[in-house]
Amino acid sequence: MKEVLKVEGMSCGHCVKSIESSVGELKGVSSVKVDLSSNEVTVEFENEATLEQIKETIEDQGYDVA
Repeated sequence: MKEVLKVEGMSCGHCVKSIESSVGELKGVSSVKVDLSSNEVTVEFENEATLEQIKETIEDQGYDVA
């Protein structure tokens, strides 16, 4: 599955690294790409349960998933 999430609060390279590394470590996640200019995180993953984990992980980093 592929999902594009709108994420608020990202502003720099540290934000990109933080999200890409934390989400990339989740079981079932095959790809994570952060686009600062559009405030989007594109994620490829296995199932809906993984999507909820992805959202929680991003929010745990201090960002808001719209």
